[in-house]
Amino acid sequence: MSRYSLVPVVVAALTTVCFIPGLSGSFLNWDDNVNFLDNPSYRGLGREQIHWAFTSVLFGHYIPLTRLSWSLNYVTGGMDPWGYHLLNLLLHAANTILFYVVARRLLAAAPSGGSQDGLGAPELAAAAAVAALVFGAHPLRVEPVVWISARPDLLCTMFVLVATWAYLCAVEGSGSARRRPLLVSVAALVAALLSKGVALPFVAGLLLLDIYPLRRLARLGWGALLREKIPHLLVTVVGAGIIVHALRQGAVLTGAADYGAVARLAVAAYSFVATLVRFVWPATLSPLYEMPARVSLLEPRFGLAMGATVLVTALLIVLRNRWPAGLAAWTFSALMLAPMSGAVRRGVDLAPDRYSYLAGMGFALLVGGAVLAGTRLVRRGALSRRVARPSAVAGAAAIVGLGATSWSFAAIWGESETLWGWAIELDPTCSTCHGKLGESVLTGSASASRAVEAEGLFRRAIALRPDLPEAHFNLGTALTLQGRYAEAETPLRDYMERVPQAASGPERLGLVYLLESRYEAAIPLLRNALIRMPDAPGLRGYLGQALEGRARELETQGRGADAEPLLAESRALGANDTAAPATRLEPAPARRP
Repeated sequence: MSRYSLVPVVVAALTTVCFIPGLSGSFLNWDDNVNFLDNPSYRGLGREQIHWAFTSVLFGHYIPLTRLSWSLNYVTGGMDPWGYHLLNLLLHAANTILFYVVARRLLAAAPSGGSQDGLGAPELAAAAAVAALVFGAHPLRVEPVVWISARPDLLCTMFVLVATWAYLCAVEGSGSARRRPLLVSVAALVAALLSKGVALPFVAGLLLLDIYPLRRLARLGWGALLREKIPHLLVTVVGAGIIVHALRQGAVLTGAADYGAVARLAVAAYSFVATLVRFVWPATLSPLYEMPARVSLLEPRFGLAMGATVLVTALLIVLRNRWPAGLAAWTFSALMLAPMSGAVRRGVDLAPDRYSYLAGMGFALLVGGAVLAGTRLVRRGALSRRVARPSAVAGAAAIVGLGATSWSFAAIWGESETLWGWAIELDPTCSTCHGKLGESVLTGSASASRAVEAEGLFRRAIALRPDLPEAHFNLGTALTLQGRYAEAETPLRDYMERVPQAASGPERLGLVYLLESRYEAAIPLLRNALIRMPDAPGLRGYLGQALEGRARELETQGRGADAEPLLAESRALGANDTAAPATRLEPAPARRP
């Protein structure tokens, strides 16, 4: 066993400590409700659950391996969120170890990593450990690690790192010795794509490594490099076809009418720049950076992002001979962010932190390279130890600061109300954040006072962004819980106009009419909702109540013949749910593409 074999284990252990507060977290009202609380399809590891995992395109994601990991959580721990959080944390710890292994090989391959400067195993181990710590303990990792629904990023990255490690092993070999690691790399890429589509640019990432730091392009040429990656390319093409199909079936894509070409470029540029800025200064990370209704280059953040992207790219190209690592890290980040850019998918989130999980690895590797470069300067005598020691102490303090910030952020992500309260502190103009905080209030308590509090949050959300439909639905719910049925009708109809295909609108308005004993008006709405979602809890019972209520009215009017079909329909429903509908009202289901 190498004397440095425990270094990555220690790094992973230190990283794990930073996210311990997340283990006590709950399921959040940010996709967790749809993926877990309201989703019986993943509960088990039988034929039905496996079939669902490989056929579902919920939210436009084709992630069967990730969904099978949910099933594994369920069969081992049921609906206790602790087990789901634990598996996320273990995956992150494994990724930190894998990143250390990959980082050490890449740093050794770089021009400054060789033995010509007297650098050996201790220096490489230290530089790789710093890179892995910066990656693992950084606050940008909090969202994918502590949020259960972000597991696709963790699982996909694990397989991407395995594929990269195997590829590096193949590069170091020759002849038949290269075949097995290349096959491992291809198999790991398949697993990565079955975990999340963010691995699509992986082949381009390998070509980037061939250029720098491996410097294989000059020796072999493009033809040889592409030929050896034909299996990777075939897997990528097939994976891309499946992922595009899933997107078309389950996601809302950005159309030409939504944003023009320039606006799409501005959104992509903002994602690239935001990832770098948050890597350098992660003090104000939010669970949601809300996508604006319109994107304009006249808005400073987009105009500056476009300018910064062009300027940074041009500068790095000019410096490519003196600092090729900078251009490689920047290009890698852009490649990995491209599939998830808001320029492609339409949603409420502009540039989420979880997208930096894989894309930000290049920047962490730059930090390791800086450590190696500093060591080389000390060895040459170009940097005195009087300067080097305080610099090392400052670097260590910075890493400790990153870990402490991650600890505090992990606690914030523990439950929904705290999370969205923090988001509003960071951005008081975030409509979705106000709406999500209102949902948290309603979910936590159905008391009248809390319903009034939630009502104010929903009204604020609508005032900020009237085009976002969920706040209208939830305002109707909050008014219903207060017994203000007549007022609830208007926002619910607004919601139905904005989302005519959703079953939740007619369901909720039908319940309001049922509470008002307006049975005749409630029946067609509840019928409509039942057709669209026949397995919705309580819905058969509500329709049965409406049918029986209307039948009683008809019998009172002496129209028994008209009442009989309604009673027969109620009996056919087999509804035995007689609970008052008002006790069952929930906030709007998530519609995130």
